[in-house]
Amino acid sequence: MPRVIHLSACRTPGILEAGCDEAGRGPLAGPLYAAAVILPEHFRHPRLNDSKQMSPKDRSEMRIIIEKEAISWAVEEISAEEIDTLNVLWASVEGMQRAVRRLSVKPEMILVDGNRFKPMDGYEYVTVVHGDATYASIAAASVLAKTYRDDKMRELSLEYPQYGWDRNMGYPTPEHIEAIKKYGLTPYHRRSFHPKALEIGLFD
Repeated sequence: MPRVIHLSACRTPGILEAGCDEAGRGPLAGPLYAAAVILPEHFRHPRLNDSKQMSPKDRSEMRIIIEKEAISWAVEEISAEEIDTLNVLWASVEGMQRAVRRLSVKPEMILVDGNRFKPMDGYEYVTVVHGDATYASIAAASVLAKTYRDDKMRELSLEYPQYGWDRNMGYPTPEHIEAIKKYGLTPYHRRSFHPKALEIGLFD
């Protein structure tokens, strides 16, 4: 029997809200994904939660439900090159803003997971620490961002199988770190994350 998660359907009843979240701030390789989702005000599902707390199977199944039932949704990819240029924090903000702008319906309020965002002309927003475990729309955005990113890392793993990205999703696992030492960096690695750490032996 699925565990019932008590997420709030919305922050302000009667207001069209978009939840925003990202996936992939911590990996050494691969893009960051951001998503924005507008759910019906009374949307409920017992398995919807912060994507990090869900099984891969539940995430995949919830993605189908979210994409079918959302009023609007959008997913945005931020490349490793952009992450190196902007830094990962502001790259995640940029990704969420792009996702919001791609929504087919303009929200009256943006609910952002975390505590950092930048003003957007014509949009109101509020940041919510642990928002993906608080509001359904943010949790839904976390599911989309995570599943789309995982799919991308499995795709990139076909090009560079020696790094194990289909298993580690680009995160700094021992397998991934050893592969970097042996084979070097790929075009999909985040340069700003690597050289100094390798030079001073943080991966030893």
